Amino acid sequence: MKDIKFKIGDKQYEASVAEKEDGKVEVTVNGKAYTVEVEREAPKAKPVKVQAPAAAAPAAAPAAAPAPKAAPTAGATTVNAPLPGNIVKVVATVGQAVKPGDTLIIMEAMKMENNIVAESEGSVSRILVQVGQTVQSGDALVEIA
Repeated sequence: MKDIKFKIGDKQYEASVAEKEDGKVEVTVNGKAYTVEVEREAPKAKPVKVQAPAAAAPAAAPAAAPAPKAAPTAGATTVNAPLPGNIVKVVATVGQAVKPGDTLIIMEAMKMENNIVAESEGSVSRILVQVGQTVQSGDALVEIA
C-alpha cells in the first residue's frame, strides 16, 4: 500500500493505493474507496552493462536544438523520467549514497509534483538534468553506480 498526500487548488487530499489480486487497484481518497482498472505499460528492459570506449566530448548543439541524450556510464543504473515534465528540484548530489526509495529529483508533471526515487542502492555518479529543464518520458535523469 502506498499513501499519498496531494493538493488541488486549496483543498488537501489524502489517498492510499493498494493493488488487488485481480489486477485492479483500490484507491481510497479522504476515506472513500474506489476500485479502478489501471492500464499497464509493458515492462521496461533492465539496463545492460556495456564496456564502451571513452568518447570525445560532443560539440555544443544550437540553442534551439534539443540536448543529446547522455550515454550511460558502464556499470551504472539509470533513473529515467516516468512521464514528461519539468525539473523543479535536484535533491541528490554527485557522490551521495542512496538506497531504494530515496528522493533524487522532484519534477512537475500535470500540475503535480512527483518525487523521482532511487530504485537501487549505490552512489550517485552523474546528475543529467538541471532545475528548469523540460524532460520527456524515458529521458535519463540520474545515474547510480
